[in-house]
Amino acid sequence: MKIQSIGLPNYNIKTATNKENKGLEIIHAEQFWKRNIFGSNVVIAVLDTGIDMKHEDLQNNIIGGRNFTSDYDNDPHNYQDGNGHGTHVAGIIAANNKKFNIGVAPRASILILKTLTNDGDGDINNLIEAIYYAILWRGPNGERVNIMTMSLGTKKDNPLLHDAIRYAVGHGLSIVAASGNDGNGESDREYRYPGAYNEVIEVGSIGATKLISKFSNKNEQLDIVAPGEDIYSTFLNNKYASFSGTSMAVPFVAGALALIIEEGRILFKRDLTEPEIYAQLIKSSSLLFGNPAIEGNGMLNLLKSFG
Repeated sequence: MKIQSIGLPNYNIKTATNKENKGLEIIHAEQFWKRNIFGSNVVIAVLDTGIDMKHEDLQNNIIGGRNFTSDYDNDPHNYQDGNGHGTHVAGIIAANNKKFNIGVAPRASILILKTLTNDGDGDINNLIEAIYYAILWRGPNGERVNIMTMSLGTKKDNPLLHDAIRYAVGHGLSIVAASGNDGNGESDREYRYPGAYNEVIEVGSIGATKLISKFSNKNEQLDIVAPGEDIYSTFLNNKYASFSGTSMAVPFVAGALALIIEEGRILFKRDLTEPEIYAQLIKSSSLLFGNPAIEGNGMLNLLKSFG
């Protein structure tokens, strides 16, 4: 069984002249930044096509990585992105650019787990291996993974994948995944796993006008929606690009979780549990239409966090 990445179509490489990630305004990330909360000391495992390891906006956020694919002759230490998808996702989470804003949590640490090849696909067994690796991983100073993000999916349920997800959540990790891009604008139910598992925070996409993206999958497992159309972020060779897809919505939520985790530590002098983090995320949402099957609990809105 293969895992396919989501969100590869509909992108254009653009120069970085007076550009910024407009989705940051929609979710009100600045409400945390004003309190000097940027995701510090939070580790996010990004399971994707890798990362541009030398990108100037990302290299300082990389805490480690591993290649689980056959790319680069199976070299586990080479997690370079030859596709662009993973670099774009990582940028939405944590890109740190002094001239314009891109990343939701620009001081978060990212663990890069290359589970998709440079062609944008991957083996489900490699994905499962990467999940267990993330659970057991420890950083140079004893850091642990707090959040796992997967902008990928398969249409077929897999019991071993579900077991790995349950094991990760049981160990306190928050898992975020894409609902998928199979939508047709109708009310049909479309499922992608692991997003459709109950234990996963499944994310759908909205556009700049806060309407549900036509391509965004709809189902009863949706938890939240976030910006996913024409999102500007990092790309290969120190460049920038705009992508569209539920893949782009996922890292907005992953970055928001990093902010929530950091503020939770400040307020409560301890790490919040996974259920507590989830509850705070859902509190940080605003209903758009009142239909859980198309928006879950609503749109990510950090104005409502810790209020």
